[in-house]
Amino acid sequence: MNQQMLKQARKLQEQLAKVQQDLANETVRGSAASGAVEITLDGHGGVRKVKIDPEAVDPQDVETLEDLVSVALADAQAKVAELSRSRMGPLAGGLGIPGL
Repeated sequence: MNQQMLKQARKLQEQLAKVQQDLANETVRGSAASGAVEITLDGHGGVRKVKIDPEAVDPQDVETLEDLVSVALADAQAKVAELSRSRMGPLAGGLGIPGL
């Protein structure tokens, strides 16, 4: 590798580290049943908060609540993936690798 390529690689690495740090500070919220269950994740997918409306809690029907939690989590995870793609996309383009 020549000096120019090494310099570009270092710059890209610094930008990637900054994006990773920024993602850790961002949050997304997934929900189910019109907000009866909400899950907030950070930009890396870590759970920050779980909110369950008391009316969604039926001791006789725990399965429905479990399903709502799963739906809210999947919604939040999809939003984290999109957030990550939107932040990383410009950097991947700088690599010059097709398909990234």
